[in-house]
Amino acid sequence: MTVPDCPLTQPSTKVEGHPLPRGERVTRGDIVAIARSWIGTPYRHQGALKGVGCDCLGLLIGVWRELTGEAAGPIPPYTPDWAEAWGRETFAEALRARLREIEIGEAREGDLVLFRWRRHLPAKHAGILTGPDRMVHAQERACVAEVPLNAWWRRRTAYVFAFREETKDSQVNAMQEL
Repeated sequence: MTVPDCPLTQPSTKVEGHPLPRGERVTRGDIVAIARSWIGTPYRHQGALKGVGCDCLGLLIGVWRELTGEAAGPIPPYTPDWAEAWGRETFAEALRARLREIEIGEAREGDLVLFRWRRHLPAKHAGILTGPDRMVHAQERACVAEVPLNAWWRRRTAYVFAFREETKDSQVNAMQEL
């Protein structure tokens, strides 16, 4: 597989590799700025390193790590067909344990969106909304990119999750309890 030429976007100076200060509220703007700082990162299955490589889960893990300064918890190895093989909503279940599930119609910038490729399959792709009609996501054979949330993506939207409206300390504590 050839690696695409991925020009990296300069990270925001506020979040350049550093978590938010303890006790500071995580804002939607923080989430969007961090997600955009990953633009240009090459696709790498099971990767989660900005500028080096990530998949859609790795993008979420990396953004979480930059927001909280903590790891998102242990992630077991997974194959590209993990959702089909397990037949469960594993991705949604994991996010539900850490974030707040909201109605699809309530989605706003900074929310995490899960997509299913077909109606009968579990959701297995994710992105981070950057506006009402845009998202940042990592997709195979491409670099992390900000793309339109067009009708094709909207039809496949299965779940939306929001960060809990808490301070960074509360987010870190929630992850450590798992």
